[in-house]
Amino acid sequence: MVLAGERRRLPASVDLAAYRIVQESLTNVLRHAGRTCAVVGVAYGDEEVTITVDDDGRGHRGGSFGVNGDAAVQPGHGILGMRERAHALGGELEAGPRASGGFRVSARLPIAADS
Repeated sequence: MVLAGERRRLPASVDLAAYRIVQESLTNVLRHAGRTCAVVGVAYGDEEVTITVDDDGRGHRGGSFGVNGDAAVQPGHGILGMRERAHALGGELEAGPRASGGFRVSARLPIAADS
């Protein structure tokens, strides 16, 4: 795990969304990436927290991340659910193959979501 910024207490809705996004991302790593290493990053900003989950596995090949090994990402229910969680808080989520191989999920969640 890689932490950046000053760690602080998050609003309950943001904390839960971040937890669920990390949980689903790591579940996807186990299901789709094969033998791999995953790194979770949490970066605290003044107005948002950014969550990243990077793996160095096969990522988008097969399963719900692609069709017949195509490079185009076809989001499964997990990615759509993570995106909905982020959007519900006014944030955003991106998921897709990394240029260096593997897969990345990145979510930006506004900290003031409960204000």
